[in-house]
Amino acid sequence: MGLALNNTTIDKYFGFLKRLDNMTKKRLIIKLTESIEVKEKKHFDLASLYGAWEDSRSSDEIINDIKTSRVEKKDTIDL
Repeated sequence: MGLALNNTTIDKYFGFLKRLDNMTKKRLIIKLTESIEVKEKKHFDLASLYGAWEDSRSSDEIINDIKTSRVEKKDTIDL
């Protein structure tokens, strides 16, 4: 939802904008035109965000891999 202006307010804006140079007016026209173009929304599949873990390893193997891949940070900073 956008801001709706009455004719009096639009006329006031136009009074200011008509003093702009032609190149600036053209750039403003392009920006305003682009702002009203309807852009197609991309389809997003919500189901792609979730799912079951798929792995050929057993749960014990996965747990073991996680535990062995942990790294203890040995570098400490003394303050």
